[in-house]
Amino acid sequence: MSKRAFKKYINSLPKKELEEQILDLYERFPEVKTFYNFVFNPNEEKLVREAKFKISKEYFPPNNRRPKARRSVAHKLIKHFLKLEMEAHALADVMLYNIEVAQTYSRDRENISEGFQKSMLKSFEQVVNFVIDKGISNEFVKRIYQIGEEAEDQKWVNTYQFEQLKDRFL
Repeated sequence: MSKRAFKKYINSLPKKELEEQILDLYERFPEVKTFYNFVFNPNEEKLVREAKFKISKEYFPPNNRRPKARRSVAHKLIKHFLKLEMEAHALADVMLYNIEVAQTYSRDRENISEGFQKSMLKSFEQVVNFVIDKGISNEFVKRIYQIGEEAEDQKWVNTYQFEQLKDRFL
């Protein structure tokens, strides 16, 4: 069904039927429930706190367990927050935190894979583009600069690309 046909269908429904359909969607699909819960009670601080905890737990788990270091956990959270259209400052904070924690983890390790470094570069590029697009660059200059410097200090194979992005940003 096209968007135009869908709009026509919605407009033809009586208010009561439309309300019933929306309620049915809310009950059937967890994504719809999550969306409406966020719209009516965003509580972004709590979501950011929970996301940061999940991200840090991947690299520094409690109880001295072996770290899983799954970058996909943070990527899924960020993608979810982008869909919810979370406030730009809060989302940029989570995006940067993801890279900062990963760099802290990799600082003391010698066998960090090229794939890990490439993934962090992609995340860095995403956050740089995001803060530029949202016009909030000034608040994150220091953190972006530090991430680029840390990649250089750790002698990552793609340091020059971090530098290029950092220079583009500054």
